[in-house]
Amino acid sequence: MRPMTPGDLYAITWVSECDISPDGRLVAFTAARMEQESDTYRSAIWVVEATGGDPRQFTAGSKRDSSPRFSPDGRWLAFLSERGEEKPQIYVMPTAGGEARPVTKLPLGAGVPAWSPDSAHIAFSARTGEPPDPDPKKAKPYRRITNLKYRLNGEGFTYDHRRHLFIVAIEPGCEPRQITSGDWDDTQPAWSPDGREVAFVSARHDERDFDNTSDIWAVPVEGGEPRLVTGTDGGCGAPSWSPDGTEIAHIFTPVWPSNSTLRLANSRGGGLRPIDPGFDRATGAGALPGAVALPAWLPGGAVLSLAQDRGTASPIIAGEHEGTRWVSQGRRMAGWYSVAKDGRTAAIVSTSVTRPAEVFVLDLESGQERQVTNMNAKWLEEVELAPAEHLAVPTAEGVEVDCWFMKPAGMAEGQTYPVLLNVHGGPFGQYGEGFFDEFQVYSGAGYGVVFCNPRGSSGQDTAFGRALVGDMGGPDYHDVMAAFEAALTRMPWADQSRLGIMGGSYGGFMTTWAIGHTNRFKAACSERAVNDWYSMQGASDIGSVFNRNYLGDEATIQEDLEALLRQSPLTYAKNIETPVLILHSEDDLRCPMSQAEQLWVVLKQRRKDVEFVRFPDENHEMSRSGRPSHRRDRFDVILDYFARKL
Repeated sequence: MRPMTPGDLYAITWVSECDISPDGRLVAFTAARMEQESDTYRSAIWVVEATGGDPRQFTAGSKRDSSPRFSPDGRWLAFLSERGEEKPQIYVMPTAGGEARPVTKLPLGAGVPAWSPDSAHIAFSARTGEPPDPDPKKAKPYRRITNLKYRLNGEGFTYDHRRHLFIVAIEPGCEPRQITSGDWDDTQPAWSPDGREVAFVSARHDERDFDNTSDIWAVPVEGGEPRLVTGTDGGCGAPSWSPDGTEIAHIFTPVWPSNSTLRLANSRGGGLRPIDPGFDRATGAGALPGAVALPAWLPGGAVLSLAQDRGTASPIIAGEHEGTRWVSQGRRMAGWYSVAKDGRTAAIVSTSVTRPAEVFVLDLESGQERQVTNMNAKWLEEVELAPAEHLAVPTAEGVEVDCWFMKPAGMAEGQTYPVLLNVHGGPFGQYGEGFFDEFQVYSGAGYGVVFCNPRGSSGQDTAFGRALVGDMGGPDYHDVMAAFEAALTRMPWADQSRLGIMGGSYGGFMTTWAIGHTNRFKAACSERAVNDWYSMQGASDIGSVFNRNYLGDEATIQEDLEALLRQSPLTYAKNIETPVLILHSEDDLRCPMSQAEQLWVVLKQRRKDVEFVRFPDENHEMSRSGRPSHRRDRFDVILDYFARKL
């Protein structure tokens, strides 16, 4: 067997988003591949028996099919499909097989389908407004901007293309009917059990430009004035009606950053209360602009969701009286779930360090689960993936950081090897017990790999996740370095003179910060980083709110400039002696290109060892969803750089 290499990106089948049929007999899921010849992605809907067996491809997958959803009567499967040059549209197909047919044909595409209880209609969210003129010879019109949140990484300008709710009958020839409007986005539709209303998520309050708050609303299926359900007291998402229609479970985030947890609201409004006040772990699955998993109501009134715990993610069942319990915990990361109508069986998509994501079926009563797909079996017969060893590192009083390390592939007794420290993005996110192509490629190239979850990460309680607010580069930097040093003591084969550090987004921030505060590393790769909070405030698509969330309420150019500069890696770039590769995407609106350019100029002016690689026509998500050739090129650039420097 051989280790993983960059070229293996094209060999992996990436499994995501599953949906179990109402009778619990079938599981539909999305399977995607990267196409080398066309330099694009291709995905199809596959179906597998819940008892196991060989999965079968259900849709043609000529381009991208995704987000499968069985109708409540089990007769139909709806899904999103990109065909030709069109934006994604909703298609329906008989569960027994046959031809798929479109039920939408909107110029800006359609969003994830949500079935009505009678299986006759589909609700969805879609961009509105006029599509851009495709004629490149015509001058583009000017833009009049009145909102702070007017563009989005990966999508561009959004202020004139608000998302709103539509309903369409699945009978042939029916046109979608828009049921909401206004200068805001309406997303995540969920039907009431009687089919008379649709709950959804929207930020309609006056201060929506200046915070992360959103609410659950409900609107009649005929349209009209929506009803406010929640209290404009934090971020709300993933609305899910109780079977009797009296309550709406949802995911609630009181302030950012903090753990999102399960909460209930009376469907007529008010009655807000946490399902389990004592449970403090990040809860939920999925994120916009893609699909969001709704809490699933179970017999007896409890609900099911996913929650993170110290590098893992697993299903939970929570009830107001019985509290929260883990259904099935292990060394893995579950990323999606779907529950059968009887509430006894769930399908989940789950991954481990040495296994890309696959579909599992879970008995919710016993907690027993079984793997029902093995889409990467042939590839895993050829490639040996590196396991990860976990250690818990005390870094301060009452603080314990989870850390992992991997050995280099083909390690020989008595030899020493270079080591790469990886820092995740977010910062409210986590590394852990999941397959990550990057770590496997670095291990395969002969590097030891270390990764950890410092304060500011998710996976522990809210106090842990908020510990760096107002002090970016303080406790988090301390934890990263302490965890790294602790890992090195368990790695006698590590060459202490050949240590590298790398990371993207917040991980890029920490990389630049670290080499501005220590010479411990021989080389660094700072990717899509935040280097300067001053320019981040106005140039980033989220900077006007994100800066206050993390640097402090008063940490703005106009109120407390010192707080921005004190927490900016660029302030300490004068101390950088470590050779560094700056890697950035030219269409990045999250951490704009100027973040890289400023660091590049400072280091070049100081005659330091610095290289700058720019990827055209890519955004902040390039390493995860960019053009396949660029993802492969990125690996080659990084491996070449560290081969020369370490």
